[in-house]
Amino acid sequence: MPISNTKYEHSNTWNEILSQGKVWQEVLHTLGQNGQVTSILEESSDREKWIFVGCGTSFYLAEAAALTWMGLTGQAARAVPGSEVLLYPELVRAEGAKVQAVVISRSGKTSEAVRAANVLKRDLEIPTVGITCARNSELEQTCKTSIVLLAADEQSTVMTRSFTSMLIALQYLAARRARNHAFVEQLDRVAEQFSPRLLSVATKVEAFVSAHSCEDYVFLGQGAFHGIAREAALKVMEMSCSYSQFFHALEFRHGPKAIVSPETCLTFYLGETGYKEEAEVLAEMKELGGVIVAICNRASEGVRAASDLVVELNFAGHELALLAPYVVPSQMMGFFTGMRKGLNPDAPKNLTRVVMLE
Repeated sequence: MPISNTKYEHSNTWNEILSQGKVWQEVLHTLGQNGQVTSILEESSDREKWIFVGCGTSFYLAEAAALTWMGLTGQAARAVPGSEVLLYPELVRAEGAKVQAVVISRSGKTSEAVRAANVLKRDLEIPTVGITCARNSELEQTCKTSIVLLAADEQSTVMTRSFTSMLIALQYLAARRARNHAFVEQLDRVAEQFSPRLLSVATKVEAFVSAHSCEDYVFLGQGAFHGIAREAALKVMEMSCSYSQFFHALEFRHGPKAIVSPETCLTFYLGETGYKEEAEVLAEMKELGGVIVAICNRASEGVRAASDLVVELNFAGHELALLAPYVVPSQMMGFFTGMRKGLNPDAPKNLTRVVMLE
């Protein structure tokens, strides 16, 4: 039976998950209208290397954003945890001159992110762009310039729409840098077309969670999808207090597959670039007895036969334009698994909305 809009209406987390397509549309419209992206690109026109800095979810976002940046612009880019900037600034200094930094924080208050922005600015003399979902934050005041996505802010502790919206904003920035207008149009189409499909995807994920009781969760992706896998593992861990891991898909053969059993749920993020090779790993893990979830754009017959749940997006365009919607089914998996275990995803154990240090 399809999920109604009101079934979980009292949950902030649920409502924020369902809002994503519409929020993405608003974010892209705002970025296209306010001229801020143009100013950032003009100010950074001589920058040859980009580093993306974040903590927790924002670091996984940074990984996906950095690989998108390289894929679209051809420029060198990498993700760095905020803590590494603080503890090992020489690793960033070694990048040399003409570096541009992007610091990511939903609240703009995360202590390590704000301190990292200060180190980049004061000690390393690297210009910084902040991206956040809150106005007049410490991060915005610290960075040279900032992108503020008010529509993507959340009441929940667990980041869902803020993750995907900030990722889309950074992908938009990369596409504008590359003058790739087709990619911008693809982001617009994905945002518009994904919104009405959210409830049908949720119905499939809820049915899967109801039918399977798993002890371990593994999320597997290559390239930019590895950052998505890391974020998905964290969502399931945060919302359901389940044991969750992430790996590059092909690396899972080299030792980690020892954990596979009928109580192991393995989610594969199948990109188009490595589809054949990743699908082979998927089939191998099914033969070992694992419970298989496949998130992909279009599933082959082999993937359908070997999977316990398949979520297909069926969008035309570049695989990188699908990073944000790829993570949504796993947000739902975390939510439904937490609910099944009697937990409240709005109040995850041991967590606060913002990590602020003394």
